[in-house]
Amino acid sequence: MAASVLFLLCLVMAPSCWAGCVEVESETEAVYGGTFKIQCISCKKRSETTARSFVEWYFKEKGEDSFSPIYRYIDETEEVLDERFENRLVWNGSKKTEDLQDMSIFITNVTFNHSGEYICRVNRTLLFETYDYNINVTKFIHLNVVPTANRDTASIVSEIMMYVLIVVLTIWLIAEMIYCYKKIAAAGEEVIQENASDYLAITSESKENCMGVQEEP
Repeated sequence: MAASVLFLLCLVMAPSCWAGCVEVESETEAVYGGTFKIQCISCKKRSETTARSFVEWYFKEKGEDSFSPIYRYIDETEEVLDERFENRLVWNGSKKTEDLQDMSIFITNVTFNHSGEYICRVNRTLLFETYDYNINVTKFIHLNVVPTANRDTASIVSEIMMYVLIVVLTIWLIAEMIYCYKKIAAAGEEVIQENASDYLAITSESKENCMGVQEEP
């Protein structure tokens, strides 16, 4: 019973947890010719504070010495700043808000020239009643473009563990069902035996009463 209540509480509380901001690192391997998401998440520390944000992306190709601006997203307007990424960058971050926390972008039709270092530079202004406070956050992402997708060890282990967990949970569920069935069956037999004993006792008592009535003059 306690486990069931705990499970229901987890289900009720889960949506509020999922709605929170979590800073997840970006993947670092893209496949040639495909679409790749460069993830950049910068969570606001105090959710109750109103803020206004914009982001600028920079890129340094392998062999280059300095970063070049390639993309800017501000006031729900995106702008590609480098011809190498013309018609290739697509916004995939927060939408319909000035308070950006997810600044991720898509690179479509990835080429080997897209390998290198990327910078996601977040400019956030916290809006208080009497003053504004500016915060700058810089995240570095290394990207390597490969001809075909490679499965890393972590993903393989995760998939194996998932199947093992499914098998274990299935076995546990079957064992619980068998246990519950045996408990119910045993309880049913006890009830039948008790009813039979009560019936015999009542029958015996009735018989004695009848004999007593017959012996009276």
